Amino acid sequence: MNYKPIIIVAGEPNSVFFELFFKVIKKKIKSPIILIASKKLIMRQAKILKKSINLNIVNELEIFKKENNLKKINLIDVDLKQSSGFSKITPKSNDYITKCFDIAIKLLKNKISNKFINGPISKKTFLKKKFNGITEYLAHKTNTKKFAMIIYNKNLSVCPLTTHLPIKYVSKKINKLEIFNKVKLINNFWRKKFGKQVKIGVTGLNPHCESIDIFNEDKSIILPAIKKLKKLKYNIEGPLAADTIFLKNNRKEFDLIIGMYHDQVLTPIKTLFEYDAINVTVGLPFIRVSPDHGPNESMLGKNKSNPLSLLNSIKFLDF
Repeated sequence: MNYKPIIIVAGEPNSVFFELFFKVIKKKIKSPIILIASKKLIMRQAKILKKSINLNIVNELEIFKKENNLKKINLIDVDLKQSSGFSKITPKSNDYITKCFDIAIKLLKNKISNKFINGPISKKTFLKKKFNGITEYLAHKTNTKKFAMIIYNKNLSVCPLTTHLPIKYVSKKINKLEIFNKVKLINNFWRKKFGKQVKIGVTGLNPHCESIDIFNEDKSIILPAIKKLKKLKYNIEGPLAADTIFLKNNRKEFDLIIGMYHDQVLTPIKTLFEYDAINVTVGLPFIRVSPDHGPNESMLGKNKSNPLSLLNSIKFLDF
């Protein structure tokens, strides 16, 4: 059986990605890997961490011609300019990261694979406030209008309706259409990936779904949207109070919980599962997954970082 390759952009040069990657590639992985990164950087990190790695150096043309003959780990070498790399996260690495993404998207658009992972990237330096996150960046690069960010664990997953958005802007971005779009994308993904309809719980925006203001988003926006979705036979409940929906007997009723803003659902999911979760973007022309953690540059070179999220990311696409 031929497995489509998993395309991986290593991401921020000054991150723990390669330490995690060295640990993960020892595991049994069926799909070939196309890693897009700097060879000099990999070799330097391997030396620091006293690791060995066998790389099959390829270019884009070779991959287009011989995709079924790929070895276990194939590297498209991207020049980092400075042979020594950087000592800390700075905008100097932006051109390198952009080129890595451009190569990956080219491969994905040409159907070399539909499986994509990106390593951790500093939103502050790379995105320059142009996009809320890498999810939105990839949506822009692929001209995707409808998408959803899922933090996935096999026991419970979450989806923030608004992503990486300051709290003061959240209420202005909540509307019925956005709720409809997210629910439909998630349900379609669940049917395709897991062969079943997803059971969704939806939080309210306000504490206890109540508001001292005349206008209550929970009653005026969220509740009508959920009522309509229930009529359309979606398995969905809400709005439910965010402070109790994650209690053990409540959360077991759902496969996924949609929250109104980023930390409303990411804080409890990370508390419950820590590194045992991955970030999945649905709605793109390909399946995009990333480990659910940042660059963590303070741990660079210490060989103490947990590889579980990267391992789960690869396993999720190893089909």
